[in-house]
Amino acid sequence: MTVQTVSTGGRFEAIGAYSRAKRIGPFIYVAGTTAIEPSGKLHAPNDTYAQSIYIFDRIRDVLLELGAEMKHVVRTRAFMTNMKTAGEFVRAHGEVFQGINPVTSGVEAGLTTPGMMIEIEVDAVIHDESGAIQL
Repeated sequence: MTVQTVSTGGRFEAIGAYSRAKRIGPFIYVAGTTAIEPSGKLHAPNDTYAQSIYIFDRIRDVLLELGAEMKHVVRTRAFMTNMKTAGEFVRAHGEVFQGINPVTSGVEAGLTTPGMMIEIEVDAVIHDESGAIQL
């Protein structure tokens, strides 16, 4: 069975002894991902929609590195600083996952950086069109 991890150099990964993503067989778990750019700057402060799109792009890259695609995502979770902007997340989610339709949930939470509106995590299962698991 395949076991792979991906680290992206996030500021808490080494201190917290965790990976950005982990694949075990066909199952992939992507840790909470924010809109912090490689430079350390926050992408699109106070803009839930733009941060969501940026985060989904980061998640797509990690999934590809682990041999999966967005079509394999089965669950998304969003942690938002203000539920009044949840519609912006929903709009971005709908654009990214049109026709895939993973289950999703959202909660209001305090995040670590001023202007950071959202953190997203996903679970994926590598499967074929019929739902058969791909090992």
